[in-house]
Amino acid sequence: MQALSKNVCTKKSFVSITISFSNWLLIAVILSLSSSCRTKLVPSTIQEQYYTIDYNIIADTMILNYYKPYKEKLDAEMNRVIGFSNQHLSKPAIPETLVGNFFVDALLWKGKKLDSETQLSFATKGGIRSDLRQGKVTVGNIFEVMPFENKISILTLRGEDVIRLGDFLVKTNGQPIAGAKLIVENGEIKTFTINGKPIDPALTYKLVTYDYLANGGDYIDFFDRLIERKDYEQPVRDALIEYVQSITNIGENIDVKLDGRIQITNE
Repeated sequence: MQALSKNVCTKKSFVSITISFSNWLLIAVILSLSSSCRTKLVPSTIQEQYYTIDYNIIADTMILNYYKPYKEKLDAEMNRVIGFSNQHLSKPAIPETLVGNFFVDALLWKGKKLDSETQLSFATKGGIRSDLRQGKVTVGNIFEVMPFENKISILTLRGEDVIRLGDFLVKTNGQPIAGAKLIVENGEIKTFTINGKPIDPALTYKLVTYDYLANGGDYIDFFDRLIERKDYEQPVRDALIEYVQSITNIGENIDVKLDGRIQITNE
C-alpha cells in the first residue's frame, strides 16, 4: 500500500509540473507577441528614385498582343454610330441646359416605358459628365455623358415632397427636369406644374431618376418619405443609348431646345 501511495504521489507531482510548464510556455508566448507588436521598424536610410513614364518607353509586345483582340472589340463598340445630333449639347452654368434636357427627356421616355404612370424625371448637373458634340453620336459619346453604372429608379412621392424638390431646384439654381415647369422670381416659386397642372400636395406623383439620387446622393433630402420605390437593373447609360437609337430608327436626329422648363430670374 505504501509503494502504491508513493507511485500515486509521484504521478501527481509529474502532472503538476507538466501543467506549470504549459502555463509558463503560454505566458512566454503572449509576452513575446505583445512585445513584438510594440516594436517599431525605422528605415536606416531613405533613397528616392524617379522614373519618367512617356512615349520613350518601349512597349512590351507580349502584353500588347495579349490584350489586342479585346481592345479591338471594345474600340469597335465604342465607335459604333447610333445617331446624329443637330447641335452641340452643352452644359453651361445656367438653370436649363441642352445636354440636361436631352438627358432627362431620355430618362422620362424610358420611365414611361417601364411604368406608364411616370410623370416627371429628375437628374443633377453633376451627374452629367460631358457635353454631347454636334454630328455623329457614338456609344462612346454616351459613355462620356454618363460614365457611371447608376441604374434607373422610379419613385412614388407625395405632392408636398415634389414641392420640396422645387425648393431644391431654387436653392441650386436649377437642375435637369422633364415633365414639369418651374418659374422662379427673386428666390420665390411663382409656378411649379406637372403636365401643365399645379402640383397638389395631397396627390401622389411618379418620378423617374437613378439610384444614386434616390439613395440621397448630391445632398438630396426630399426622397426620405417615399410611398414606393422600384429599382430596375438597366443602367441609365443603356437607356440613353436606347433612346438615341429609337430616334434614329424613325429617321430623325437628336434635336434639343431650351423650352423654358426652368426659368429663374432675379431683379
